[in-house]
Formats: sequence, structure tokens, C-alpha cells
Amino acid sequence: MEGISLLRSGLAAYRATGAEQWMPYHTSLLAAACETAGQTEEALAHLHDALQIVERTGERWLAAELNRLKGQLLLRQGHAAAAEELYVKALSIAKEQEAKLWELRAAVSLARLRRDQGRRAEARDLLAPVYGWFTEGFDTPDLREAKALLDELS
Repeated sequence: MEGISLLRSGLAAYRATGAEQWMPYHTSLLAAACETAGQTEEALAHLHDALQIVERTGERWLAAELNRLKGQLLLRQGHAAAAEELYVKALSIAKEQEAKLWELRAAVSLARLRRDQGRRAEARDLLAPVYGWFTEGFDTPDLREAKALLDELS
């Protein structure tokens, strides 16, 4: 809780300067801390704020990941359709930006959801080409997770 308090006060102090650059990222850190502490509603509110800042300022480099993270929280609350919509949006943004890490994370999240819905072939067909793009870094957590999911879907 002390960490969340420090993040809140730091974020408030940064906002008080009038600066907005990097604000979506810093807000996402607070959302992650709230999620870890089990404060899902507050985490969702912070992700919503971060996405509003993205829209207002055009600082879109984190937009795909913010949508994916919001989808994960909504899925945990049982809102599979809303989560799927956000995962698809995250995937689209990542492709548009050619942001391969965000694309991989969105594809893994969407593939996992489709697997859980019994849409295994769709999940594999979605994830395989994204994973196949990578030529190195296979020991990183993101690529290991993608590979494990692909192995499970094969």
C-alpha cells in the first residue's frame, strides 16, 4: 500500500507541473500496482485515464499495451466479449505501429481467450505468424510464453 501511495503522490506531483509526456506510462504503472493489490476497479479507472490521455495528446506508443491490459482486467471480471474487443483493438494498433512486442502480447492474449472459447485452430492461426516473425530473443518471457501456448495448441 505504501508503494501505491508513493505512485499516487508522484503522479499527482508530475500532473501539477502541467506535463503530460509519459503520463500514460506512469498511469499504467499505478494501474499495475493497484491490480497487484487486488484493487481491480481502481486499476481499470487508471487504464481508462491513460487511454484518455493517449487520445487527447496523441502519445500513442503505449496504446496497444494499454488496451490489452484493460482487456485482461475485464476478462478477469468475466467480460469476455469486452476483453476480446480490446485485444483485437490492441492487435490492430500494434500492427499499424509495427510494434512487434505489443503485437505479440496482444496475439497471445487473444489466442489464449480463443483457446478458452474452444477456438483452438483460430488461436493457433492467429499466434503462429506473429511468433514466426521473431528471429531472436527466444529466451525472453514473452516469446517463451508464446511458444508454450503454440505448443499447447498444436
